[in-house]
Amino acid sequence: MSKTVLVTGASRGIGRAIAIKFAQKNYQVVINCISRKEELEEVRRLVESYRTPCMTYLGDLGDPDKCAEMFDQIRYQFGGVDVLVNNAGISYLGLLQDMKPEEWDRIIRTNLTGAFHCSRLAIPYMVSKKAGKIINISSVWGTRGASCEVAYSATKGGLNAMTKALAKELAPSNIQVNAIACGAIDTEMNRWMSDEEMINLVNEIPSGRLGHPEEVADLVYHLAYKGNYLTGQIIGMDGGWQV
Repeated sequence: MSKTVLVTGASRGIGRAIAIKFAQKNYQVVINCISRKEELEEVRRLVESYRTPCMTYLGDLGDPDKCAEMFDQIRYQFGGVDVLVNNAGISYLGLLQDMKPEEWDRIIRTNLTGAFHCSRLAIPYMVSKKAGKIINISSVWGTRGASCEVAYSATKGGLNAMTKALAKELAPSNIQVNAIACGAIDTEMNRWMSDEEMINLVNEIPSGRLGHPEEVADLVYHLAYKGNYLTGQIIGMDGGWQV
C-alpha cells in the first residue's frame, strides 16, 4: 500500500522540491499553502505527472479549524499521513522594537502553531500504525539567532525544542521526529538581498554557494525512508556556514 506525505508550504521553494521528490518515490502527496493557488496547482500537476495521487488544500494551518478540515479530507482520501513535513514558514526582517504585535502573531502562527496543529492531528494515525515520521524544516537561526530576525529565530528555536521533546514522547510508538536546520538556500525568501549582499553571503559559506531546495528534499526523503533509530536530532544543512 502506498504511503502518504503531507508537505505544508509547498507552493514554492523547499516545499515544492520536497513534494516532487516524494512523488518521484511513488508516495501519495498532500500539499498545502495559505493563498498561492496558481503555484500550488502547478505543483499538483508536476506531482501527478509521476502518476501519483495528489491532494491540495488552500488554507492557513495556524487556524485549528482549517487544519482539522484538511485532515478530514486526508482521512477520507488516503486514510492518514505517514510522513509529515512541517515546512511552512515566513520571515520578518527588521528591528524587534519596530515589529507590530500582529506581525509577531502572524509569524508565530505560521512557523510554529501550524506545526503544532498538523503534528497533533497526524499523530493518532501514526500511533495506530506504530510507524511514522515528522520532519520539521528549521533554520540555523533557530540555534544561533540572527540580528533583525528575532521573531524568525524564536519560531525556529521553538520548532527545534518541539522536535526534541516530541521525539522523546513518540519514540515508544516507533515514530521519529527530526528537524533540518537549513542555512542559506536558494529560494525566494533570500532574494531580497542585493547582488553585493549575496556575494558577501556566499563568501562566508565554506562550500562557496547557496544550497539547493532539491538537496534539502533529498535529506527529507532519506529521513522519511530510513533511520528508525535516528530521532530528536537537529541536522544542520548549511555548507559549513554555521558549524
